[in-house]
Amino acid sequence: MANRDYVKRGHGNSGRASAKKKAAPRKKPWRSGLLAILLVSGFGYGLYTLSSDPEPPAPVVKETKPASKPKTQKVLPPPPQEKWGYVESLPNREIEVKAKEQVVSAIPYVMQCGAYKTSQQAEARKLDIAFQGIKSQIRKKEGSSWYRVVLGPYKFKRDAERDKHKLQRAKIEPCAIWKETQ
Repeated sequence: MANRDYVKRGHGNSGRASAKKKAAPRKKPWRSGLLAILLVSGFGYGLYTLSSDPEPPAPVVKETKPASKPKTQKVLPPPPQEKWGYVESLPNREIEVKAKEQVVSAIPYVMQCGAYKTSQQAEARKLDIAFQGIKSQIRKKEGSSWYRVVLGPYKFKRDAERDKHKLQRAKIEPCAIWKETQ
């Protein structure tokens, strides 16, 4: 027996369905335009009424009997005028500032900005520091294979800190400050 396919092919009556379809009635474009204009104007009117201040209601006038005695209103005194004393005193005032004495260390400060295995690396760092206007030296201790880039000696630690901050702004880091021990 032959296999039968019970699934219908196609979707209904193809010839008759297309003939029966009627064209949908077109909406008139002026109606949708009028509706849009009405909605926008209504929205605008609502915003206008919300933004404008409402008028205060008219006062209600009650008929009263004439008062036999008029009430006296209390008169407020004028506000006191404030006078600030510092306006006149500031231009005449002098401030004396006593600076702390800077301690001069017996041992000078040095700043090290790197230790390198090769002299070429140390020379490159010395060149970077020289571009910032600061003089540096390359030191190599006896019995050591390290080349140190050293700045100083500085009499005051404040001077060493100033140069350290200048190098930090130029992104030359890390630099360490200590007292020289040779």
